[in-house]
Amino acid sequence: MYEPNVVGDWQEYDEEHAGLRVRVHGLEKADPPRGRDDAAEGLTYVRFRVTVENRATAYFGIHLEDGQLDIRVGPDGESAFLDWRNSQFIEGFDVYPLRRVTAVLYAAADEAGLGQVDVQVQLKVDDEWTHRYLWSGGIDLHGPSAGIGARPDSVGEGLAAQVASFLREETETGPGSTG
Repeated sequence: MYEPNVVGDWQEYDEEHAGLRVRVHGLEKADPPRGRDDAAEGLTYVRFRVTVENRATAYFGIHLEDGQLDIRVGPDGESAFLDWRNSQFIEGFDVYPLRRVTAVLYAAADEAGLGQVDVQVQLKVDDEWTHRYLWSGGIDLHGPSAGIGARPDSVGEGLAAQVASFLREETETGPGSTG
């Protein structure tokens, strides 16, 4: 069964991109550096990072721009606004062995949906598309922000455990069945 990554986890690539890994991390509420976009009026901004690390012996050409990211919020997975003007993408950067490259991204969504944030990433590596991977996390806007994106200490708590439980139930009962 496929389970999404938790914000902060590394995802390893295999086969033709062996040694390459990626993660979404640093999900937090933050204002954009160049001011708010008019299209984000009434929405709350968040910032997150996508880091690519090369643990192989050769370099990889990495490309990550707005069309390769999909940000969804809330229980219904509504699309968030990706502020491409304020975001810093990775555009054709050669990542040499034992090096990293990081994109800093700004998105905006309805504040009520930020308790559940899903970020899907599909890198372009050496002009080839990689597999899409999903990270799930959230921002607790009513409590302390410590532990955002971290794995829960006890079993059965946190967004990742809820997602895993939902997927497990769907697999056991089949989509659309009542039990």
